[in-house]
Amino acid sequence: MNILVACDSFKDALPADAVCRAIATGLKKSHPGAAITEMPLSDGGEGLLDVLRAPLGLEWIEKSVADPLGRNIMGRYGLSADRQTCVVEMAEASGLQRLTLAERDPRLTSTLGTGQLLDDARRRGARRAILAIGGSATNDGGIGAAAALGWGFLDGSGNSVPPDGGHLRAIAKLVPAPLPFESMEVLCDVTNPLFGPTGAAWIYGRQKGGSDAVLAELDDGLKHLAALVKTQLARDVADQPGAGAAGGLGYGAVAFLGAQLRRGIEIVLDMTGFDAAARDADLIITGEGHLDGQSAQGKLIQGLCGRAQGTPVIALCGKLSAVPDQIKTIGLKAAHCINREERPLAEMLANTAVNLERTAAGLKL
Repeated sequence: MNILVACDSFKDALPADAVCRAIATGLKKSHPGAAITEMPLSDGGEGLLDVLRAPLGLEWIEKSVADPLGRNIMGRYGLSADRQTCVVEMAEASGLQRLTLAERDPRLTSTLGTGQLLDDARRRGARRAILAIGGSATNDGGIGAAAALGWGFLDGSGNSVPPDGGHLRAIAKLVPAPLPFESMEVLCDVTNPLFGPTGAAWIYGRQKGGSDAVLAELDDGLKHLAALVKTQLARDVADQPGAGAAGGLGYGAVAFLGAQLRRGIEIVLDMTGFDAAARDADLIITGEGHLDGQSAQGKLIQGLCGRAQGTPVIALCGKLSAVPDQIKTIGLKAAHCINREERPLAEMLANTAVNLERTAAGLKL
């Protein structure tokens, strides 16, 4: 039997490669004759660099860049072996993890550092960029990243406007720059528009430190930016699904940098060779920290099942709240919770590897 173990990370517990390793170890105990292939995956968020390191032969490049508040930090990105493709996680420079709770203020934060990572890759000869935009601390509509790549954002007097969320309303003129890459793909798993009740500010701004008054100000700024882009550049993409991702970086990447928004899982499956591995497999085992009804709405497991080409898929999860009909809708043959009983969360997280191995060893295949 050929078994493909293809898993994302279990958040706060194990990275994707460790999840795959634990499951494979368990399977080898109970099915010693099986041929097991491990394939760590990502939905385009945290861990993307590590997942794509082997398929692209990534070299880690470190660069001094700005954090969300403009302080110098060391960020990293991946550059492919042929120097043609760069992989950037915006959270490296512009993520919430770079700030304390007290420092969070989406009026002050910027994606400038993310743009600096992209600019460094461009200067090294990269022609294609893959940008993951999960976990942002920003709400600047992507003007910070665009400014780092040559765009100008000027006020009515012709002075440069600080590239942060709080100064969007001050922009009066856009000064374009050449496209930085021949192709740019932004990995995005949300469908929010740029502004409005379901836009970047109102849906995601509160976790970034915004009050109701601040969110209203930010939303108004994003609406103003979109109007300028429509008038001065004849580009109207504010309603494109995903424009509101990462505080509007999804929008800015399309409007200013010529990017395409793509579902993260789709590009990861493409680049890891999942389709060929699925065709050769008799069974696919995947996993997720919490398997619920939302897993049928664009998450990694749903995307994986859609590409399984008829190969049955079994999921192992830390928490199972999806009902049988939802499990079927996701496309799974079966789903198993690795925790036999409810325990304190910290204890369950600490035992994730042990429980994955034990559950995999007990599967009746």
